[in-house]
Amino acid sequence: MNQTLIDLGVILLAYLLGSVPFGLLIVKISTGKDIRQVASGRTGGTNAMRAAGLWAGIFTAIFDILKGAGAVWLAKYISPDQHWLYVFAPIAAIIGHNYSVFLPVFDERRRFKGFRGGAGGAPTVGGALGLWPLSLAIILPLGALVFFTLGYASITTISVALFAIIVFAVRAANGFPWTDALYGVLAELILIWALRPNIKNLLAGKERVVGISLHGWLKARREAQKNSG
Repeated sequence: MNQTLIDLGVILLAYLLGSVPFGLLIVKISTGKDIRQVASGRTGGTNAMRAAGLWAGIFTAIFDILKGAGAVWLAKYISPDQHWLYVFAPIAAIIGHNYSVFLPVFDERRRFKGFRGGAGGAPTVGGALGLWPLSLAIILPLGALVFFTLGYASITTISVALFAIIVFAVRAANGFPWTDALYGVLAELILIWALRPNIKNLLAGKERVVGISLHGWLKARREAQKNSG
């Protein structure tokens, strides 16, 4: 019973850790803007970059990655040999990131409507880092490749969980715990749920393209040529 309470406490702490809105704090400190009023309104690295520039986006992504990794490290420190907890702690951090207890949403009549936050990509990478540090050397470059070529933050977010599934499934086939692959599956489901509006925009051809990507550059070039012609 005591161990169960301890494990539930770890899950709660992981959720609270994930809830810390680093993107909101970084953008507010650096520019005075409220990131919730910029573009998608999310608190992740891509929207922080839109609101306050590249470095704000990079630092937001780093701190959000550390939230996911920190949840695993916390679980390992408090509850050694509870491998299932190493999977569900970062899941709680991702949920906290996407639905932060520190960012409640109210309508115009001050009725509570839920919580807001990011989309979960960076803490998903962080959770994988906590489970297996070398996963960062695989997932991060692949995610960056998707981001800087396709230019869609939503596709990048979905892809990092997919890469985590593949990485941990390959490891599981070589004798490592299958629960790590379950982490990737659960993270993917959470990310897809959070990105429902973006998926709808993608299907309609209305999703935002990041300007620093290859796709964004080519799109801007085509529009410039069209306007000049």
